[in-house]
Amino acid sequence: MLLASVAALLSFGCAGMNDGRNWQAAVDHQVAQLGYRNWIVIAEASFPAHNRAGIRQVTASADVPEVVDYVLKTLEQTENVKPQVYVARELRSVENDFAPGIDDLRKRERDSFHGHEPTELDHQSLLTLLEDANRSFDVLVIRTPTALPYSSVFLELQPGYWDVDSETRLRERIERERLEKIVRPF
Repeated sequence: MLLASVAALLSFGCAGMNDGRNWQAAVDHQVAQLGYRNWIVIAEASFPAHNRAGIRQVTASADVPEVVDYVLKTLEQTENVKPQVYVARELRSVENDFAPGIDDLRKRERDSFHGHEPTELDHQSLLTLLEDANRSFDVLVIRTPTALPYSSVFLELQPGYWDVDSETRLRERIERERLEKIVRPF
């Protein structure tokens, strides 16, 4: 009994950790557990480690664009969620002279988005959104060896079978029906 408890604690303590070699399997496992309102961050090397409950971490041996490509392909295979892609607004202003390779990374990131149009927000705003979401929902952080500033990509998972327009129409209909009952109670 004691041995089983120790084994369970050890495996729980290592959950989300890997050595970067089999990151795809770890991502597949983690993504399968996520849904609406969860976030995935494909993080550059200096992205801060978090110790909050609900933050899962995977270490990838591939760079940001390759991991984004893999994660989006994985999400495209499911019908339950679709990603809203965010990038740091600062990324477009970083010059190649100060961060060699950034021009190539920007191009490769655009190619990895599979047609998803990214929303640009200040990096600090993205971190604030992430912290707010983590108060109630899980976040998956996939840390990469990419060492270029503001190159992290943030994915907010949305319902895959229900869009914002459908939700708006539903809410409007419910409100109309509620108002009709108030005006004509019987």
